[in-house]
Amino acid sequence: MTSDAGVPLLPTRIKKNEGEASISGAVFNVSTTIVGAGIMSVPATLKVLGVIPAFSLIIVVAVLADISVNFLLRFTYSGDSTAETATYGGVMRESFGWVGSFLVQISVIITNLGGLIVFLIIIGDVLSGSDSGESLHLGVLQEWFGSHWWNARPCALLFVVVFVLLPLVLFRRVESLRFSSAVSVFLAVVFVCISFVMAISALFHGKTEKPRLFPDLDGQSSFFNLFTAVPVIVTAFTFHFNVHPISSELGKPSKMKVATRISLVLCAVIYFSVGFFGYLLFGDSIASDILVNFDSSSTSPLLNDVVRLSYALHLVLVYPLLNFSLRGNIDELLFFKKGVLASGNNFTFISLTSTLLALSYLAAIAIPDIWIFFQYVGSTTVISIAFIFPAAITLRDVRGISSTRDKVIAVSMVILAVVTSTISITANIYS
Repeated sequence: MTSDAGVPLLPTRIKKNEGEASISGAVFNVSTTIVGAGIMSVPATLKVLGVIPAFSLIIVVAVLADISVNFLLRFTYSGDSTAETATYGGVMRESFGWVGSFLVQISVIITNLGGLIVFLIIIGDVLSGSDSGESLHLGVLQEWFGSHWWNARPCALLFVVVFVLLPLVLFRRVESLRFSSAVSVFLAVVFVCISFVMAISALFHGKTEKPRLFPDLDGQSSFFNLFTAVPVIVTAFTFHFNVHPISSELGKPSKMKVATRISLVLCAVIYFSVGFFGYLLFGDSIASDILVNFDSSSTSPLLNDVVRLSYALHLVLVYPLLNFSLRGNIDELLFFKKGVLASGNNFTFISLTSTLLALSYLAAIAIPDIWIFFQYVGSTTVISIAFIFPAAITLRDVRGISSTRDKVIAVSMVILAVVTSTISITANIYS
């Protein structure tokens, strides 16, 4: 596999000989970003909310995500768009100065770096197993070959990082990842199909759990705990940090709108399908990471290995997309005036890419579990990236293009985001 290391990062205008990116490629890239961020924990939200409220929340968040992306695209491409507004941070800088740009860049860096670490932790769990103190599960390498030094977590992850992830993260154009993204979306569909087959098989054998249609409330604390599911779904639909790099290669913002809506519908179907079939299989015993349940199931060891390996490969293919926006935001934050990566500086590009990969690898080895951390990130930086910042840009309206309807929607979006985040954080602290 060759690298695009000589191609400028985040081009503001696609050269004619390169051609514009395709809508299908954008759909795969957007879908991969969305599913990669959320499929791991969405099934557990059905246990908290019940089937009908969870389905309703998925639809509401998907619709709000589509609206907020349209806000970003309008303020990026309306009027005289410049290179400075060709990024999320640039649009925030135009509306709120350096403070706005700094806030969005820090939020994206925290969110994406944490996401990359979580992906590597899960890949390590799948390959080499994990021991949380309360439960022990073997990785597929240990089940197949026994425990050896070469299939321990540090060695197994190092192999994945050097020989799989490094070639993928060296691509400088998002469109170059369209084939790996297509495979990633296919693996997500495979995950849905396997869950469906297992659920139908369990249904015929009378082994399914009866799903609750509505939450089981037994007090005020239970009611507030419902809000803890909101950050999980919001995180699952947050792809806004990749809107600008993907749309810049499409050439026309109208293409990005089409790609976004197709992706949101596809991912909403995947989320609800995985959540429903997983909940049907495991009921209230479903874990925050559904792979734990597949690992503990002994009905079909081979099928469990297929599920875990396909999921791990899915995360491997999602990794480059999160790394892409992380790298771009660090470049914009540190080299705003110089545009080091955008100018095609190969040494800086490779150095920054390698450093981020090494940091995420070392953190995944050192940190055993950061799920609690992500509960708070989903209520702060993620919800800001997805809803608060786009709504604030619309309300600021430096280009004078927001209608009264837009501003009403933006105010409602901010109120919903702040209220649900505050209650969610409070409930997490209380529990």
